[in-house]
Amino acid sequence: MVNDKRKVVLVGTGMVGMSYAYSLLNQNACDELVLVDIDKKRAEGEAMDLNHGLAFSGANMRIYAGEYEDCRDADIVAIAAGVAQKPGESRLDLLKRNTQVFRSIIEPVTASGFNGIFLVAANPVDIMTRITYALSGFNPRRVLGSGTALDTARLRYLLGEYLHVDPRNIHAYVMGEHGDSEFVPWSQALLATKPILELCGEEAVCQEKLTEIAKEVQGAAYKIIDAKRATYYGIGMAMTRITRAIFGDENSVVTVSAMLRGEYGQSDVFAGVPCIINQNGVQRVLQLSLTKEESDEFGRSCQVLKESYEEIKQEMI
Repeated sequence: MVNDKRKVVLVGTGMVGMSYAYSLLNQNACDELVLVDIDKKRAEGEAMDLNHGLAFSGANMRIYAGEYEDCRDADIVAIAAGVAQKPGESRLDLLKRNTQVFRSIIEPVTASGFNGIFLVAANPVDIMTRITYALSGFNPRRVLGSGTALDTARLRYLLGEYLHVDPRNIHAYVMGEHGDSEFVPWSQALLATKPILELCGEEAVCQEKLTEIAKEVQGAAYKIIDAKRATYYGIGMAMTRITRAIFGDENSVVTVSAMLRGEYGQSDVFAGVPCIINQNGVQRVLQLSLTKEESDEFGRSCQVLKESYEEIKQEMI
């Protein structure tokens, strides 16, 4: 860590960013929170609003609107800025519009002398995390995206409802792109220590329900966007979970977007995978024992991400 103040600089004070900030405050997850936005007046107003709630929280945070220079001694720079996803628009359609936004952010952040960890939440998150890595020149262990952390939480919630079990006792993951090609490796899904596939046995109804749950997880964001135009509470809490794992040096397993360097037979791509997270960022990618079919599905998802990045790479030259 750069210092012992647990300092976070949040770039982007839209609904995602402020859901993250509100979650940080309620969970007392950092000591200093700096809000940076192209609309400085909005950042100032958001800081005031959060500060007025300090007396009701268990936190003793310093919260204020700042500038990119404030990144100099930050531990984490969280990026929730970018153009909004429109109803019906795929995450990959956001790519070109968000690349230029990120260039305008990463350059002043690195120029400040920032030497902490980048946490990216803007969509399409896997590509934007890779773009952050490319533009910053940072060690890839210190550049991570929210990845499939929220998708995994959605999966555990739905499985918990189906099995009538606390979601915290469900151990299952969503892997690959945070988007249309993501998938659930059911061979690795557990209720406590019992494989969920064993619970199903030969029951066709159970197998159909698992397929239905996977599809519901995959389409959850589109349903929420159609209903309320955006998703923000869940991702804000997912970002806070990652932040706590970093500040607490927890060595916790979270499905973040991380660079693969040979794991699962994939290289030079950021994708959602279970990772051990601590104060250095991604300590290591945790390799699950996927079946041949699951490995192929993960490979297809990674290929989608590689092709998307290749389409945009020229715009970063």
